[in-house]
Amino acid sequence: MEPNQSQERTERATPKRLRDAKRKGQIPRSRELNTALVLTAAALALYGLGPVLGQGLTGFMERSLDLGPADLADPAAMLHHLQAATGEMLRLWAPFVLAVIGTALLAPALLGGWAFSAEPLTPKLERLNPIKGLGRIFSLQGLVELVKAIAKLVLIAGVGGLVLWSYRAELLAPPAASVPQDLLDAFALLAVVLLLLSAATFLIAVLDVPYQIWDHSRKLRMTRQEVRDELKELEGRPEVKSRIRQVQRELSRRRMMDEVPKADLVVTNPTHYAVALRYEPLRSGAPRVVAKGADLLAAQIRTLARAHGIPVIEAPSLARALYSGVKLDHEIPASLYLAVAQLLAYVYQLRSARESGRREPEPPRDLPVPSEVTTRGPKG
Repeated sequence: MEPNQSQERTERATPKRLRDAKRKGQIPRSRELNTALVLTAAALALYGLGPVLGQGLTGFMERSLDLGPADLADPAAMLHHLQAATGEMLRLWAPFVLAVIGTALLAPALLGGWAFSAEPLTPKLERLNPIKGLGRIFSLQGLVELVKAIAKLVLIAGVGGLVLWSYRAELLAPPAASVPQDLLDAFALLAVVLLLLSAATFLIAVLDVPYQIWDHSRKLRMTRQEVRDELKELEGRPEVKSRIRQVQRELSRRRMMDEVPKADLVVTNPTHYAVALRYEPLRSGAPRVVAKGADLLAAQIRTLARAHGIPVIEAPSLARALYSGVKLDHEIPASLYLAVAQLLAYVYQLRSARESGRREPEPPRDLPVPSEVTTRGPKG
């Protein structure tokens, strides 16, 4: 026996399991609710359209029976009359049929919604197993269906007897002189019968709908192992997650290195740390850390900066403070404004000197970096 089969299904179905079940066509359904709604729609449509149907059927019968000998002897004429009669009946009954079909299509949306799946139609050999067939017959589902069948039989028989007894005088009375009135009475009686049948079916549906919801939830319950396996599948295996994180870090590193040529300067430790700064007055009020790294990554930042003519300045205390205290793509804190401002001023002087051919200035020393900033732990 498999581990999942040996465990009790004590856990509610997860959203993924519910989606998979709906994709397979496994949703709660109550045939009694659908039947009751269709019967109600048919009764209301028949009651509302009774006068129109009575007059239409009366005219139809008069025209159909008013055929001359020439028409009866001509096959082409008879075919024409048949086509006309068929079209007339379709137009006459179309509103009633559309009301019933529309209700039949919309009714399932009230419980479980719509689900279009071909899987229930797929042949399965296990359905031919007589032992499993007997198991389904004597299961809880089979018992419930038997009780519903008996209840429907009793209610329908009761409704039928009640209608026959209540309308015994009308049913045994001779027909009226007016055919339209007879048809109207027949439609009214049929509408009453349908309404009573729908009411009886609703009584069964009131009990059947909660049962179908409970039974559907019961069938989809999961073991704790199944929940854990699904969670692993959704989150990914540890080795897959590790690989994803590695790829994400590599992509993040590439994006960061793409920002180095756009930096204004790189501050180094001189070998352990390297932090690239960029100052955009129109974007923000303070310089931002656009790239930073330690050891090998720091060496790559320095090499890339020199290749693009970005000034690389040794300022150990400031480099440690920037690396430890400022997250990537964040502005520097106010405590480092003065130190970074002196370096930016030096960078502007250096650019001016190189453009004019003057002697390059000396980088600033003893930058004002608060001691407590350099002791913080590294940030992202």
